[in-house]
Amino acid sequence: MVAAHGKVVLHGLDKAVKNMDDIKGTYAELSVLHSEKLHVDPDNFRLLADCLTIVVAARMGSAFTADVQAAFQKFIAVVVSSLGRQYH
Repeated sequence: MVAAHGKVVLHGLDKAVKNMDDIKGTYAELSVLHSEKLHVDPDNFRLLADCLTIVVAARMGSAFTADVQAAFQKFIAVVVSSLGRQYH
């Protein structure tokens, strides 16, 4: 079940990449779902973002330069903000 949700999360990130000009709009319904129906603590989005950053860094090795890390973390921060938007 966890692996299946992991796949859903990664597909969601792919959707964000493909809609980088409107991530907040792309994730609007997902934000409502997580806040109003699933009652997910928004801190979990930040924790997941940190975990993803560590995994991507480990997989990329030396290719995960400071510039790549900065870009990745900027992208992930927008994703986290978009998912937590409904909570505000």
